[in-house]
Amino acid sequence: MRFDVLSLFPEMILEACNYSILKRALQEKLISINAVNPRDYTLDKHKKVDDTPYGGGAGMLLACQPYLDALKSINKCEKSKTILMSPQGKVFNQDMAKEFAQQEQLIIICGHYEGFDDRIKQLSGAQEVSIGDFVMTGGELPALCIIDSVIRLKEGVLGDIDSKEYDSHYDGLLEHPHYTKPRVYEGLEVPDVLLSGNHEKIKEYRRLQQFIVTKNKRPDLFEKFLKSDLNEFDLKILKQNNLF
Repeated sequence: MRFDVLSLFPEMILEACNYSILKRALQEKLISINAVNPRDYTLDKHKKVDDTPYGGGAGMLLACQPYLDALKSINKCEKSKTILMSPQGKVFNQDMAKEFAQQEQLIIICGHYEGFDDRIKQLSGAQEVSIGDFVMTGGELPALCIIDSVIRLKEGVLGDIDSKEYDSHYDGLLEHPHYTKPRVYEGLEVPDVLLSGNHEKIKEYRRLQQFIVTKNKRPDLFEKFLKSDLNEFDLKILKQNNLF
């Protein structure tokens, strides 16, 4: 999968990709990341990409020409989607990550300063996306959050193919608790079932814990999950434990 990021600070994007799973995915050529600086496309001799807003107001707005020309410079794949990081956008979630992971290419436009000339949004055809109901200085960190979330869903990126299936939010539930050595620490013991070697019992236990954790910490997610198409395995555990 290919990621093209329009950013005034491309180094932020490229440097963050030198670590952990992102780095490994790049080295194994499972993904590619290209950072495009709109300053390289501005017609202004001083390399300006922003200007004062019509009608007055504080701050500077990012101008149409450099951003839209930078966007035009990107070769688009057949299955390509363009998003624009914006506090006005739909809040990013796991369903959106799965949708984006189906693409061959994700183009991400990062803002800065007071925001964009609105015609950038209109002419780019980009979907506005937010990572939460708060304001940040620029779109680079939110863009990296999305890239990291999406690449986890691409085949071969995670070493253990099953690991993502138990991640929080993967199927609408939070993750079950995990334990490692020692067996007892300050009086707290690892649950016996995890030491039993009975893989079916362990699977049932972990699924039950997902239900309990989600119900206690995010009842909104739990109620949404109960309204989905439940399989027989989940129904059995829910009914046995009076959760359904």
